[in-house]
Amino acid sequence: MGEGGRRPHPAVAGLRIPAPARPQLRRLRPHPYARAAVAHGTPAPLPGTVRLRDSLSAALVALACLLTPCTALSAWATLALADTTRYVDTMAPLAADPAVRTAVADTVEEEVLRKLAPEAQGAQSSVLAPFVRDAVRSFTGTPAFRAAWETGNRAVHDAVLHALRDDTAVRGPVTVDLAPVTAQLRERLAADHMPYAHRIPVEHTEVAVVPAEEVAGLRKGYQVLHAAAFWLPLATVVLAVTGIAVAACRRRALTATGLGTALGGALLVLAVAIGRRLTLADLPDHDHRPAAGAIYDALTATLRTAAWLLLAVGLTVALLSWLTGRYGTRHRSGSPTAPTAPTAPDGPSRQPPATLPRP
Repeated sequence: MGEGGRRPHPAVAGLRIPAPARPQLRRLRPHPYARAAVAHGTPAPLPGTVRLRDSLSAALVALACLLTPCTALSAWATLALADTTRYVDTMAPLAADPAVRTAVADTVEEEVLRKLAPEAQGAQSSVLAPFVRDAVRSFTGTPAFRAAWETGNRAVHDAVLHALRDDTAVRGPVTVDLAPVTAQLRERLAADHMPYAHRIPVEHTEVAVVPAEEVAGLRKGYQVLHAAAFWLPLATVVLAVTGIAVAACRRRALTATGLGTALGGALLVLAVAIGRRLTLADLPDHDHRPAAGAIYDALTATLRTAAWLLLAVGLTVALLSWLTGRYGTRHRSGSPTAPTAPTAPDGPSRQPPATLPRP
């Protein structure tokens, strides 16, 4: 039996090839792409051309796969984070999260007691603390708190976006006015007959949400992501399509593209998980880490979905491409071939075995 399970022709069945001549004969064998081209009736490509096309295809496909997670990240930052309506809709369900409500109640309680400090000193302040705590925690479960939560998030998002998009904005920290939230809280405390509730001042308090030293870096990052959100998807698609088109074996290039896309999605999932861990580790207050984790999970939910989608689509494309190639190979190998010359009934040919002349 010959290579690949094929029976040799009777005329060369007994041919003995000297060992020194076998490497030369192997070099004379046609390239697999050349045999496939001859089988389909197309001109056979030169071996150098095949290597060049494969190298160029590999470089383009690898670059496209590297840009895929960056494309998802830029699209998420532009479409999910930079849109005020979507941001508020994402943050709205967190008003019912126990960790978020506890963190907000603790912060507001400290601020209210600080405002009441000039009026209530010593033991009187300790007496008021339980009333303030109960009133604030009760307030976080009301529709008024949900309305204040959405209003505060919208105000914070508008202030941050204005600072990031406007290069002529006043240099300094990004601030937001908490007067509407304070007014609603004072009305709730007054309705509960809380002492000194009517004396809580409703002032236009400017609270810094982004430090001044971080505004310039965030502005540059936002501008880069905003520009990349348009160019990266286009460049990724062009590189992937071109890499598949110039490949000598397009099915193999398509399989590699699918595997690379799946790998990019897996790396993006890992990056989101590592980012969450690092974000929570940087928080100085350990008690507020559950609330920060809930906010982080809500903001990155779309990004995680996109990452898992890239992983699933990439594996599906690679699997389908591999199965198609395997089925096609079996189908071609099972197709009828040209009949071979019949062998003599009494066994192999009686001609003496031929030998090649020694070089």
